[in-house]
Amino acid sequence: MKKGQERFDFFINQLEALFTKASKQKNPALWLYRNNARTPLFMLEALAKLYGNLHNKKKFGKIKEHFKLLEDALGSIDYYDNTAKDLLENKKIPAAVTTYLQAEYREKLQHLNEILTEDNWIHSEVSRLSKIKNKLAEADWLAEAEEIKSIMEFYSEEVYKIVEFAQEKKYHFQNIETDVHELRRKLRWLSIYPQALQGCIQLTQSKKTARHLAKYGTHEIVTSSFNKMPDAGDNKYVLLFDKNYYYALSWIIAALGKIKDEGLHIVAVKEALLAADKLTEEMAYKKTYQLLGSKQKKLHVLLDEAEVICKTYFTEQNLEHLITGVTRIP
Repeated sequence: MKKGQERFDFFINQLEALFTKASKQKNPALWLYRNNARTPLFMLEALAKLYGNLHNKKKFGKIKEHFKLLEDALGSIDYYDNTAKDLLENKKIPAAVTTYLQAEYREKLQHLNEILTEDNWIHSEVSRLSKIKNKLAEADWLAEAEEIKSIMEFYSEEVYKIVEFAQEKKYHFQNIETDVHELRRKLRWLSIYPQALQGCIQLTQSKKTARHLAKYGTHEIVTSSFNKMPDAGDNKYVLLFDKNYYYALSWIIAALGKIKDEGLHIVAVKEALLAADKLTEEMAYKKTYQLLGSKQKKLHVLLDEAEVICKTYFTEQNLEHLITGVTRIP
């Protein structure tokens, strides 16, 4: 079996075990949410996205959309659940707001339960996963040496697209979701692929480290489990990333994540207020800031913070120095 198919099988087997257990639960969606089904889905979506650029784009594109639909559903559940829990600690937040968020959380769970049944992920003689496995078995997988070169080319193209996206915005952001969150999504995939590819990407230490990278190598970043590459195992060829530039990537993802989370909390409260009362959007935002307190940063401040860190990160050309090349393991 070629490496590509092995990588898919590894995460599909994890997902299959989760679906088997979930199918026996009264609320399969809730069980999957609480048992981290989102992680293997992320990995499978990443693999389908990557291999769609290496092989049959149409075939892998369809597979990616199947996994993305489930992952997006779990993401919506997580968003409303955690936002509601966070806001429960704030005594100023009216019950109508948390009630709305909790109702959305339950609605998203129901939506996922419908997807699981209607799309034959569970409770089906021939499951969706079985069909995907059959399609993967038919794929014309590349030999390892050719594949690793293609993965490097794919990464280079992704880096170029992300840099172009940021430059087109001129590092100026106007919307938390479509600007900050979207940029973070693009950057985050660069850190998900190495985990999904199970060892064919490794970090290497350059002899001389650029001074500007020191600020990114915080204790939190350096010790993060997300920045430990899976063991190379029996991979004969690996793609190398510069360790310090990878830390810089991890730092910008984390920094944008904090800004994004804070901004989406504001958006969630505003959304709940609009649903509960006849307010204009401007009035809803004003009331949101009153409820969240004087320490709550305004959206425009958060967007400005994102602009500052992104302008620094991208003008330093950190992404362009991430990839160092391919090497053969003796």
